[in-house]
Amino acid sequence: MRVRDVQPRSYEPNPHYPLEGADTIPGWAASARSLPEGPVTLALDGPAAFDWHAAVALLSSALEERGLTVAPTDLREQLAPWNEIVERTGFAGLADDPDFDRLADGTLGDLFDALVAPAPPAGGVALVFGPGAALVAHDVLWYADAPKRFAEAAVIAGRAPNLGQRPTDGPPTTKRLFYIDWPLLDRHRDAVAPDIDLWIDCQDLTAPRSVAGEALRRTARSLARRPFRTRPTFNTTSWGGHWAQEELGMNRDAANTALGYELIAPESGVLVGESGSAVEVPFQLLVALHPDEILGPEVHEVFGTSFPVRFDYLDTVGGGSLSVHCHPQSDYMREVFGWPYTQHETYYVMVGGEQNTVYLGLREDADLAAFEHEAHEAHHHETPFDITAYVQTHAADPHQLFVIPAGTPHGSGKGNVVLEVSATPYLYSLRFYDWLRRDAEGRQRPVHLGHAFENLTTGRTGDAVTEDLVPAPRPLRTGEGWREELLGALPEMFFEVRRIVVEGDHPAEDDTAGRFHILNLVEGEGVEIVTESGHRHALAYAETLVVPASVGRYTLTRTGRSPVRLVKSLVR
Repeated sequence: MRVRDVQPRSYEPNPHYPLEGADTIPGWAASARSLPEGPVTLALDGPAAFDWHAAVALLSSALEERGLTVAPTDLREQLAPWNEIVERTGFAGLADDPDFDRLADGTLGDLFDALVAPAPPAGGVALVFGPGAALVAHDVLWYADAPKRFAEAAVIAGRAPNLGQRPTDGPPTTKRLFYIDWPLLDRHRDAVAPDIDLWIDCQDLTAPRSVAGEALRRTARSLARRPFRTRPTFNTTSWGGHWAQEELGMNRDAANTALGYELIAPESGVLVGESGSAVEVPFQLLVALHPDEILGPEVHEVFGTSFPVRFDYLDTVGGGSLSVHCHPQSDYMREVFGWPYTQHETYYVMVGGEQNTVYLGLREDADLAAFEHEAHEAHHHETPFDITAYVQTHAADPHQLFVIPAGTPHGSGKGNVVLEVSATPYLYSLRFYDWLRRDAEGRQRPVHLGHAFENLTTGRTGDAVTEDLVPAPRPLRTGEGWREELLGALPEMFFEVRRIVVEGDHPAEDDTAGRFHILNLVEGEGVEIVTESGHRHALAYAETLVVPASVGRYTLTRTGRSPVRLVKSLVR
């Protein structure tokens, strides 16, 4: 049977990979049995937006069933007072900004004035728990985790605090969660990862799944040398569409599937273990453990352990147009928001809908003073205006790439699906106009006119927008029945977007050459990736694959009867 006759599969929402030399451990009781005989100090570290009381109660019960005395210490009580934490993590320039903050620097340890390690009871367990528990002298280190989507939902609902926040310190905010809590907690988690004895996936607190730390690290080493996918997630917004529900079968009961996170390093996870009992591990943790193998030495030198490219979907099929917005220019991003690199983007059109429109770039005759005046009138007095008096529109033809350097006004019209192939920063959409749209609570959605007009690029207008930002494909390589094209690259952008087209049975050949690749199948039934070392990975329509830098040579063979197209991105 020829490879092309293999029956392609459909979109897989839960890709998973084998654990190296171990199985996942079900439940608290089994985890408790792995703890050595006391006296022992057990550090149970993890995120802030987490039900620590429930987790500690369940673990303590399991330990007590072993006949062990448990003496718990809540390390959160040793954090500095809330007003001091706010002062230590604050940035005066954004103190009154309701939506954005500067990315926190420093370490989690900076939020503690002193750390006191309790002595374990005779024959028992001193259980030190909470964010930063690894900072206390301990015998065993466990890390209890839940994916960030759980933390965001808990903070929005008011069920979980921000890092260091006590019950009397006011409500939690996603602003602090995104820009303060997550950077500090991620930095801490990555630093202690080599010493973790047990990783506990607490998506279901009553039935957690764990994996021994050494098995997790062996698995990370294996994944860093073979292609793999991250677990996709789809979120709802006020403008969202239904393509992912109808075409991919995702979140059918949700209001919509506006945002499809295929690969967003700060939030994505990788499933390891057998189907139904797998443990979800942060993708960024794998990068932190093996940066040279995943990123490549040169990319690692420039970006540290920050995985710098993301793939995600913007789905407006049956929804509304996105806001017209821009992203911070490089200096502004670094000096105001604290990111060392900025949010350059591209749109690859997978579905062009009823409006058949992408908003991109300033018109040659745009009156910027009038644009700013009308934007303020819309924001303050709910006066609608015609954004196309200032911003160009372009046909959203399937398989067209639009290049969106920072500062360029842009947005996708209704009825489209665009694959964003972009720099990793993803929380800095500076809106000019959002169609006077309201959120689920009936409030007008915020715009960010000060930031937006401060970052608006005015040097590329009129015909230069089409020439530079709506490029035609340019041939790069060809082989028997396949070709590779350059779709988009600009001097100011550190990554480029390519497309590989396979029309025949002969495999396309590629080589990471020391830099990671990301692939997404944007047309066709399926493709099989085979590495020089013998790893095989199938890829179905709309799926995204990470090809670590260490993979080297690999081939791509279509698995259906129709030609396939793959979007590919890499750091130049």
